[in-house]
Amino acid sequence: METRTDAEPVGTAGGTGAEPPVTGAEQAGPAAGAVPGERRRPPASLSPSRASDFMQCPLLYRFRVIDRLPEKPSPAATRGTLVHAVLERLFDAPAAERTATRATGLLPGEWERLLSERPELAELFSGEEGEGTPGERLDRWLGEAERLVERWFTLEDPTRLEPAERELFVEAELESGLRLRGIIDRVDVAPTGEVRIVDYKTGKAPRPQYAEGALFQMTFYALVVWRLKGVLPRRLQLVYLGSGEVRTYDPVMADLERVERKLLALWEAIQEATRTGDWRPKPSKLCGWCDHQAVCPEFGGTPPPYPLQVHLPGSREPEQGRMSPS
Repeated sequence: METRTDAEPVGTAGGTGAEPPVTGAEQAGPAAGAVPGERRRPPASLSPSRASDFMQCPLLYRFRVIDRLPEKPSPAATRGTLVHAVLERLFDAPAAERTATRATGLLPGEWERLLSERPELAELFSGEEGEGTPGERLDRWLGEAERLVERWFTLEDPTRLEPAERELFVEAELESGLRLRGIIDRVDVAPTGEVRIVDYKTGKAPRPQYAEGALFQMTFYALVVWRLKGVLPRRLQLVYLGSGEVRTYDPVMADLERVERKLLALWEAIQEATRTGDWRPKPSKLCGWCDHQAVCPEFGGTPPPYPLQVHLPGSREPEQGRMSPS
């Protein structure tokens, strides 16, 4: 499971939704960083998070997917990971035992599991920043996670749900050769066979003018499910724990066709940037959340040497890697 970022703007520290296990240049994920001496490979697949990264800022996509620069974990993102883990584990229990008390009781154990997998997360509360001692800051953070878990019970009744899948890794290849992949939080299947795709968001529901990013993610998943199973999901459901809202959308085939066209155009742009090494920064308000300001031309930085071969228009031989233009 990736570090969740639902409480932060789309495309920051991991973007929307969960990142699947990936291959090629995406392998380590945005928080891990590249292994020294490892040969870099061009991108080979596209997930909702990485697609959102490129739309937000092509240079951010390069830093995360090709350079694989490390990023610091954040309390909000890590809290999202923890809450998602608890909601997944809760369904291991018999229906009658899926209570709020049981769910919140899972938090300490899941936090210890996260720490064992990623010891660096302990640094979130060990510094001098914030009020109180490290122990007090951790307690407040866990209390915030507990409130999010409790709020979920006001939005859905897990005693009446039997998910067909949880944390489902999906992958499909389009006729163009583009591989789409992602992890769906929950898939519900009705007795009639109708499919509902559910995604948990630990942040607040966005205002309507900013809701496109989340809908893009869900339609992406619907497209992959349709490609895999030949089934058009009946409903896409976003559960916003931060604000206590549930938003739904019932897709039609035109929605899937539209997002497929968008993904193909996006992938063509990514391939062109990969070939030429031309990854342009795209300044926005989200720059304030970015961990890579020190190497971004918009902030006076210089990107690291481009690790892939460059194919300039009209050239016969690929050139050595170069730095992106500022």
